[in-house]
Amino acid sequence: MSSKLAITDLLPLPNSDVKIPRLGFGVYRSPTGQCVQSSLKALEAGYRHIDTAQFYGNEKEVGEALRKCGIPRSDIFVTTKILSPAGSPEATYKKLLESVEKIGGQDGYVDLFLIHSSSSGSAGRKELWQALERLLEEGKTRSIGVSNFGVKHIEEMKAYAKVWPPHVNQIELHPWCQQRVIDAYCKKNGIVVEAYSPLVRNYKANDPTLVGLAKKYEKTTAQILIRYALQKGWVPLPKSDTPERIVANANVFDFEIGEEDMAVLNALDQGSAGAIVEAVENE
Repeated sequence: MSSKLAITDLLPLPNSDVKIPRLGFGVYRSPTGQCVQSSLKALEAGYRHIDTAQFYGNEKEVGEALRKCGIPRSDIFVTTKILSPAGSPEATYKKLLESVEKIGGQDGYVDLFLIHSSSSGSAGRKELWQALERLLEEGKTRSIGVSNFGVKHIEEMKAYAKVWPPHVNQIELHPWCQQRVIDAYCKKNGIVVEAYSPLVRNYKANDPTLVGLAKKYEKTTAQILIRYALQKGWVPLPKSDTPERIVANANVFDFEIGEEDMAVLNALDQGSAGAIVEAVENE
């Protein structure tokens, strides 16, 4: 990976002509009153990829930002997620459509729709995936994937999935939680790996190793973490509601973390103990 990375970079999704921007903007817990402004600021700063979810309660606000920003819809990549099935395949499918309409209006679409969690059991996961496959067939989403899925969950899908592998697996990733087993599995199968909580929700802002590297490269600790994720081949989704930070978090393409320093960051891994949200179950 060289410093030739750019904010306009795209990664191809497996078995698809869809490409996903290498850097995303997360809106987890972005309050509805704030989310439109934060999303507009991100788009102005050059992000072309916004990541929301039903659970976040701000899909409508992301849709509003899309309509207000003046950028062609086809130039922006929008992801949302469904947490659990709604009781029947039809009800689950309707729940997906509700999200698409909140974001894109009556004839709209999303670019990526994910199963947010592996926690609804194998029957629930199957129902969710089959509803997503239907949404994909009908052109209401351009790609489908999973979040917080371990190796066993993705392998299990082979029994019923028409679309396999999933296009994306979005998992918690940062130096303290590198999830190496699932990361390697996804890369082997061509599944794009997205990194949520790449900034560790700022819990590690005073970590001496991180602070030392930020000083060395004359960057913020957040910029080091985002650049690290990019160089690991992940698609990081940093979240902020602070305009200056939104801009700074996108300003990670004018430097490169050297191999020795990548090794230093790699050595911080604590496995599943380093997770602040969730480490996946692989077996």
